[in-house]
Amino acid sequence: MTGPRDFLFLSARPEVEAVGPEYESVRRASGLDAGRLDHVRLDVESIGDLDPRRYAGIVVGGSPYNVTTPEQGKHATQLRVEADLARLAERALAADHPVLFTCYGIGILTRVLGGEVGTLYGEEAAPVEVTLTDAGRSDPLVGVLPARFDALVGHKEATSRLPDDVVHLARSAGCPVQVFRAGTSVYATQFHPEVSAADFIARARVYRHHGYFPAHELETLRDRVNSASVTEPQRMLRRFVELADARTAG
Repeated sequence: MTGPRDFLFLSARPEVEAVGPEYESVRRASGLDAGRLDHVRLDVESIGDLDPRRYAGIVVGGSPYNVTTPEQGKHATQLRVEADLARLAERALAADHPVLFTCYGIGILTRVLGGEVGTLYGEEAAPVEVTLTDAGRSDPLVGVLPARFDALVGHKEATSRLPDDVVHLARSAGCPVQVFRAGTSVYATQFHPEVSAADFIARARVYRHHGYFPAHELETLRDRVNSASVTEPQRMLRRFVELADARTAG
């Protein structure tokens, strides 16, 4: 039975071979054991009107879906997934409850808050340097990270205009909005905070024909990822759990 100290991971990947590894990446990076991290595949089942306060915190994973795809071009499953996540975002914002939207999820939260998502700041699958803003350096979540660190990205769309009344926390050279916070507890990150180099390379193999990088450059991407030092982003997930647990205990 779900308890108030449990966490929930929501995946939105139709590719079954990517689902289990993504859950394991989140579980490992967060420091949670499987008994505390529930998992729902949004491509398989709806969360309906889930109250986020049933959990200490919720992490929303990535997806090959794009919110910028014209509505008439979206599969019925994608439309339902986006509706579920939009409701979750609205409820989390109303309760100021810990939810972390990653990659695909940043587009959902941006739109719910009235910002804009476009394709101008997409980044090919690769390690990039992320820089914290002044607000990011003092933020309870991302402030535990260095002012500059390497992270792994791969996205066709990104926030092109920040919503009003959010706090901009991090950027990269190719993508001005890498992290932002709404209220005190709802976060969105464009980069993948959960993956190790090995995780990212395995995921790249699954998505090598999805347009995140030229498929024939898979081995080149592997070498670039392996030569980068991507150790800091995973600390963000562990810190997310610490803050949510402290909130529950308080």
